[in-house]
Amino acid sequence: MTGDPSYVELGVDDVAKATHFYSQLFGWEPQHMSDGASVHTGSLGIGIHGKDSENHFEVFFAVDDLEASLETVRDLGGGVIGDIVTSDGFGRWSECVDDQGVRFGLRELSR
Repeated sequence: MTGDPSYVELGVDDVAKATHFYSQLFGWEPQHMSDGASVHTGSLGIGIHGKDSENHFEVFFAVDDLEASLETVRDLGGGVIGDIVTSDGFGRWSECVDDQGVRFGLRELSR
């Protein structure tokens, strides 16, 4: 459904430290990959990637029409900070900022 959180990305310096911390805190069982890890909670998938210059949690929100939603972001005074990307198994997505500079992602699940 449009506007529902659909994915969370965790950017960190050290994937191993992050997976240990959050596993101990929440009981997450990460699946380790060559470039990071992923966690599937009861409600969201979380991707953990390392060597990120900006440690952050970024929420991706589901939208029905990515291009129209990006235009609305711009109309409301926000910005689009990345190209539209298509990722196998993830869908089409782009990163944005709101009118105060807060980063978030928009994700079109199917087209």
